[in-house]
Amino acid sequence: MTQRPREPFVDYVDILHDRFTLESTYVRELPAVRATKRLKLHPKVTYFVGENGSGKSTLLEAIAVADGFNAEGGTRNFNFATRASHSDLYKWIRLGRCVRGKRRSDGFFYRAESFYNVSTEIERLGVATYGDVSYHDQSHGEAMLHLFTDRLRGDGLYLFDEPEAALSPQRQLAFLAAMHGLIEKESQFVIATHSPIIMAYPEATIYHFDADGIHEIPYEDTEHYRVTRAFLMRREPMLRELFSSE
Repeated sequence: MTQRPREPFVDYVDILHDRFTLESTYVRELPAVRATKRLKLHPKVTYFVGENGSGKSTLLEAIAVADGFNAEGGTRNFNFATRASHSDLYKWIRLGRCVRGKRRSDGFFYRAESFYNVSTEIERLGVATYGDVSYHDQSHGEAMLHLFTDRLRGDGLYLFDEPEAALSPQRQLAFLAAMHGLIEKESQFVIATHSPIIMAYPEATIYHFDADGIHEIPYEDTEHYRVTRAFLMRREPMLRELFSSE
């Protein structure tokens, strides 16, 4: 019997350029925004990769806000603001939800730069499902991995912005293992990352953000993989070349 393909929670993301006039003028000029009308998401894992300032975190944030998540992170039940710094790109976002996406049981938006604020809100609310130890009493990496084991249940949409910021290489492998466990529980991930370890999940869709917009790219063709591999294979020659150029 042929196994039925998994249905994603969000099948695609539309960017509707004439929907509203955005206040965030810089966002309109990002090639990733200007050149993209629809982005197909993988039912298991979709990665956003590219240089700093290419728009990957901005788009991920807009997807999260358009789906009802708090801009600083957390679940869709979180409603707090430390400093409103997010763009209004979410006004241009339309999510292509499948039937399954309307009845998912879980979801979380993680962003490294504001997880401290989320941890403070969790502590203030005293929510037992996040474990017995305050995230402020753990390292950033420990708290993030405990988020997987204590709070995330599966059957959900999980959006992660640069999770590697908190994790050593060994913990990044642990992140992959924990992510796989949730995928086995019918979850869908969208992740913005610079880490060649985290973006290595098998059969995932990887979108590269650059000056021409957004395009799909094989794992081995990402700059993250190629530069890391070249450095590890030719560390001393590359260091000599790097230092001599200065």
